Amino acid sequence: MAITSAMPATTAMPTAKKRPRRTHTKRVSHLPAIKLSQIPPSDIDLRDPLKAVLHCRNCNTWCPITGMQGREQKLVPHHTGKAGEEPPIRCRNSNRLVEFDLTLPEWHQTLADAHKDTLSRRPTNVLRKPKVQPAPAVSQIASQQQADDDGDGRTLWLVREMGWASTQRAVRDTDARRMQRPDGQAPAEGPVLPLEPADLDGYAKRQAELGETYRPRCSAGTA
Repeated sequence: MAITSAMPATTAMPTAKKRPRRTHTKRVSHLPAIKLSQIPPSDIDLRDPLKAVLHCRNCNTWCPITGMQGREQKLVPHHTGKAGEEPPIRCRNSNRLVEFDLTLPEWHQTLADAHKDTLSRRPTNVLRKPKVQPAPAVSQIASQQQADDDGDGRTLWLVREMGWASTQRAVRDTDARRMQRPDGQAPAEGPVLPLEPADLDGYAKRQAELGETYRPRCSAGTA
């Protein structure tokens, strides 16, 4: 005689139920009633008064209000989780009374005022300050001075001075040609400007002193 073992039947785990629109239970929560004047106007939807819903702060979901045509209005019994997916945990705000201490026009006006207040608190465009270039460090200044070298050990200012000395005679010749008066009527007389230093010896001495002054700088630049 063959003995067959029966497989144990697997029972499905209960899940949260869909929230009813209306309920006929007489149970009332022991928690104090929710007054409309004490909650934000955006936490309740009265656009269709017979299908009013309220934002339950305990489970952070929208919950229908039952008894809109009766003497008591309260939140329908509901679970905290999503219907058909999460465990059936009963919300503590189930069957909690809702006190309508505001009329429908007063709720509409309160909602409009809150919307205007939200728009007035929106941030304006921020004007950013212009970015200021920071001062270079001492090491950067030293590296820049090294970069100013022309490659053969001479600094650029020395190269410019040597270039000016090589063209000084040509410049003087050009200035002398400019001073030559063309043929024709002489221009009006004016003050005579000196073309050469009045004291040639003092001028030469001054140039020699300047050369002695710049010589240590040239030596430091080529070091």
